[in-house]
Amino acid sequence: MGGFREDGRPVLLVLRALQLGDLLVAVPALHALRRAYPNHRRLYAAPSWLGEAVELVGGFELLQAQGLNEPLALKPGIVDVAVNLHGRGPESQSRIEALRATRVIAHDGGAGHGSGPAWVEGIHQRERWTRLLQWHGIAADAEDLRLAVPAAPTPQPGATVVHVGAAYGSRLWPAGRFTEVAGLLRDAGHSVLFTGSAAERGRAAEVASGAGFRADAVLAGRQPLGEFAALIADARLVISADTGAAHLASAYGRPSVVLFGPATPAEWGPPPGPHIALTKAELRRGDPFAGDPDPALLGVSVHDVLEAVRELGLL
Repeated sequence: MGGFREDGRPVLLVLRALQLGDLLVAVPALHALRRAYPNHRRLYAAPSWLGEAVELVGGFELLQAQGLNEPLALKPGIVDVAVNLHGRGPESQSRIEALRATRVIAHDGGAGHGSGPAWVEGIHQRERWTRLLQWHGIAADAEDLRLAVPAAPTPQPGATVVHVGAAYGSRLWPAGRFTEVAGLLRDAGHSVLFTGSAAERGRAAEVASGAGFRADAVLAGRQPLGEFAALIADARLVISADTGAAHLASAYGRPSVVLFGPATPAEWGPPPGPHIALTKAELRRGDPFAGDPDPALLGVSVHDVLEAVRELGLL
């Protein structure tokens, strides 16, 4: 049962067993579900390390689900409402169907996999999931993306966060360019910190040392997720590829410059606000799992980033 215990309330389960950025673009849909089902026990099925981020969404408990390889740790019939925010493929649809929920909220999966709206290519992820709920009669606003303020204090108020990492090589802007940007921002009066995962600590250290920063400016691999969110929530500026760091900046309304490679800003970009998305769309190869940076990302120069910072009024 994965630690889950029945408490007499009807159960709503959302399946989205993906990463931090995937959770954050689903926040408007999660807020809508919380409003639509206030008396349900609401579960969010995703990897365990996202627990602190799920708490910031509010109103959901994490049910551990490491991808779609294993069945969800719930007995069939426990779930009253099952919501597929993972995708539309047979793997996620099958995990939802195995729950035998009274109501299923999902896209049209074809081949007898339930009813729902057709999957539309090229729309923004926040719109994709709120559109799904709207089709099923649930009011949802794609711009309702704010998170609760983390309880953890920020390690440095008003920092400029340079997030050097990304899940795949296709989204890795060259380290030397990050180094140049960080040095120029420091010279302009910014207090720069370098973030990333534990696996990205070496890259963050390379970027920082190349610009003459001390080792204590490198926070990559040292922060629990809640503290990382607190850092972003109080940041002066965030510079990142289209990763969870960029989506946190959107959620907290912090100024950001977001670098796009294989994905498009039209589908994954920040909302209206103090955010600038940079890419060279005409160069896009579009393979998110490639090991080398997408040409659309490589087309973004140091000058482009600094001009974006200037446009935000921070240089």
